[in-house]
Amino acid sequence: MAEAVADFFWKRLAEWGVRTIFGYPGDGINGLLGALQRNDLPFEFIQVRHEEMAAFMATAYAKFTGEVGVCLATSGPGATHLLTGMYDAYSDHVPLLAIAGQQARNVNGAHYQQELDLTSVYKDVAAYVQQAASPASVRHIVDRAMRIAKAERKVAAIILPNDLQDVPYEAPVRKHGNTFSGVGYTAPKVVPFDADLRRAADVLNAGKKVAILVGAGALHATDEVIAVANKLQAGVAKALLGKAALPDDLPFVTGTIGLLGSKPSSDMMAGCDTLLMIGSGFPWAEFLPEEGQARGVQIDIAPEMLSLRYPMEVPLCGESAETLTALLPLLEQKKEGGSWRTGIEKGVAAWWKEAEDRAMAKANPVNPQRVTWELSPRMPERAIVTSDSGSCANWYARDLKMRRGQMCSLSGGLASMGAAVPYAIAAKVAHPDRPVIALVGDGAMQMNNMAELITVAKYMHRWSNKTWICCVFNNEDLNQVTWEQRVMEGNPKFEASQTIPNVPYHKFAELIGLKGIYVDDPARMGAAWDEALASPVPVVLEVKTDPEVPPLPPFFTLEQVKNFMTMLGKGDPKERHLLADTARQVLSSVLPGDRT
Repeated sequence: MAEAVADFFWKRLAEWGVRTIFGYPGDGINGLLGALQRNDLPFEFIQVRHEEMAAFMATAYAKFTGEVGVCLATSGPGATHLLTGMYDAYSDHVPLLAIAGQQARNVNGAHYQQELDLTSVYKDVAAYVQQAASPASVRHIVDRAMRIAKAERKVAAIILPNDLQDVPYEAPVRKHGNTFSGVGYTAPKVVPFDADLRRAADVLNAGKKVAILVGAGALHATDEVIAVANKLQAGVAKALLGKAALPDDLPFVTGTIGLLGSKPSSDMMAGCDTLLMIGSGFPWAEFLPEEGQARGVQIDIAPEMLSLRYPMEVPLCGESAETLTALLPLLEQKKEGGSWRTGIEKGVAAWWKEAEDRAMAKANPVNPQRVTWELSPRMPERAIVTSDSGSCANWYARDLKMRRGQMCSLSGGLASMGAAVPYAIAAKVAHPDRPVIALVGDGAMQMNNMAELITVAKYMHRWSNKTWICCVFNNEDLNQVTWEQRVMEGNPKFEASQTIPNVPYHKFAELIGLKGIYVDDPARMGAAWDEALASPVPVVLEVKTDPEVPPLPPFFTLEQVKNFMTMLGKGDPKERHLLADTARQVLSSVLPGDRT
């Protein structure tokens, strides 16, 4: 049998080092699936419940391995279902290859069933998108897509018409109108020029109150960031995608920043005279120093991200670890024990005590902060934690203390609901020997994550370490938006849009062969985590949490305070509960606030 285009396609991807494919079948890719079946190639195909989940998993796989994540879908609706996960990769600068089927070439443009202009559909999200037109073109399309994804950490998309997949492969011929591409890419060492490093060092050496902000670009520069922070006697705040960049047991690490951040991070930014930003596209500029307050140095591998959130005096294009290594000898050692660093460390210590007090405060029935607070000291070494968007992301951001060797992530730039469980599945596929924990709101579970528990049941036997926990915050409320309505808009909870059904998630887990644990007593929270972590099978840990514990920053603007009071004047359906059980959480933050 002659080698078909689909056979060549998979062999070429294998040469590029692809080993895992997340996807769902359909007749638009039957040729590709047949080639996967008949060829002895080193691929693991992970069958998902929905194509959107395949793209989320591919994104997470890329985050947790550094390799290109690959997702596969059929033509028409399968191809469009990939979009949200593709935008997740795009937003977080993650290398992703999306492979989509297409209807036969003879009917393209004929308004045929499941025929869409996928090149136009994907052109906004993908840095490279191409529909193959001939057997010879497949070679350079695969090579260019993989090279762009790897080199630029961007999304690439390949569209293969179903009739093309089964025709014999023909290599390009040596004549005009052909090209001969090759396999392979080695990342370069990217370090700024010496003169620019010296300019950056001059700014940092002149600073008396240096603040550092790290993001996902610093995840592999932990030691270098610590060395620079100690030399500058700086504090370090973490954007959410950089939560695992530095361990939280360092006294000068102020935790996360922004709407989901900590008070010491905000205080440090408000008081600094110099800002060093490393590998972060943190979006909320209002949480950075006021323009003109601080001199700025930024390090980022992506030049388009430089000087975007704050006007930087010295924007440096470079890889974080290499650039910091080159910068370190140029920095002057600042005096240890100075008031700036000491003040940061005191603020951090006070914040962790406040976080504990808030987590242990009475609620009805379980305080959601206590869920993550009790998890922190119990997290196994090398654990991987994923979080969904929504209120659970607040507790993930503020109350979970990361240690060296642990990993974590979520949908950052896109902030999409429904990513935690597919992220956690991808983490387990990438690292079957590591414990994995997903923190998920009940809204995301109902949206799409419950179905992916079936994927967990399908593949759990492959995992050498069986610890996989989905912790569901069941508060029967789309809670983040409810609180945004109250504090940002001054409106009471709109129950028609916000209240969601009470579903027994732990019982669903038991129906499909997983372990279910239910907690509605805060005193049992620690023991429930112990039980889940010791389980020989994956677990759904369902916690009945209080929706009136506010998932909001530790300070509010004057406008937000006014909105909150206006909401109370209009009459919230949960007003009595809200006032009785959240006064210590909300009003203690509102009244002393020093920002307007």
